[in-house]
Amino acid sequence: MTIASILNRTVGAAAAAALLCVAPAALAQDGYGAHAEAGHAHGHQHADFQSDRIHVRVDGDMDGRDIILIPGLSSSPEVWQGTVDHLTAQDGVGWRVHRIHVQGFAGAPAEGNAQGATPSPVAAPVAEEIARYIREKGLTKPVVVGHSMGGTIGMMLAARHPDAVGKLMVVDMIPFMGAMFAAPGASAESVTPVADQIWAAQANSPREAYVAQATTSINGMINTESRRAEALEDMRESDQKVSAAAFRELITTDLRPELSKITAPTEVVYVKFNDPRMTPQITDSIYRMSFANLKDVQLKRIDDSAHFIMFDQPQAFYADLDAFVAK
Repeated sequence: MTIASILNRTVGAAAAAALLCVAPAALAQDGYGAHAEAGHAHGHQHADFQSDRIHVRVDGDMDGRDIILIPGLSSSPEVWQGTVDHLTAQDGVGWRVHRIHVQGFAGAPAEGNAQGATPSPVAAPVAEEIARYIREKGLTKPVVVGHSMGGTIGMMLAARHPDAVGKLMVVDMIPFMGAMFAAPGASAESVTPVADQIWAAQANSPREAYVAQATTSINGMINTESRRAEALEDMRESDQKVSAAAFRELITTDLRPELSKITAPTEVVYVKFNDPRMTPQITDSIYRMSFANLKDVQLKRIDDSAHFIMFDQPQAFYADLDAFVAK
């Protein structure tokens, strides 16, 4: 049984997609936005790395073990602040934490990720820039952790540059989102027309309507009401076309054939899909099938959480991350 057939027998493809994906964000603002100022309060610094796709915040022990944290669609590096605080507070364990900020997301100007009349890739070029960052900064086998779209970027990085990644943790993401949008047996090519329609609607939607739709989507992906405001701020400060293009890219990217190229130990943590008809067992089946090509992958479901696991179940997430990097 395929992923799509399971979904079509439960919530339907369109509804399942809504459960998995944070809606892209609204129009960008100049500069790095309010989150950059908040980051300085935490004492981080920007890495000396020239790129028009990303910039990188560095925290913690400058001689410590390297870990790269990649946020999701339209998200700021600040979504990882609790994780950074946890890692850097550990006794006897030194971590140098590299947080990726994708240009065009959460107040960062679009620069190289800027879009024209037709969409261009975001995630794949960002993965290549992270590979260059690892190489040029001389990082040795860093741990890579990616949430949502950040998980896609992490899989791209580990599959296309297997020698660059020491360990990979994917947080609530599957390797082919397009399976949620089509009939059984869907391919990246077959879902492209749907993805193009979604891109056109999202990229050209009036701001007020767009923000309203995105707000509903994001609220459904964070159970902890007190944590929703920061994700909504990220959404409002993101470039609408960059986010829409990245969302289209996620739909049309099928990483399943590339999973066998990943040599780094990999763990996937995920949550039950946010619909009562999507049982834990169905969710588990989807993840097992999705990652069938990745040898020895560890799959771990975290319960009582929505998409932003590090917001809804931070202690469970930290414990799982600690266990994974300690293996």
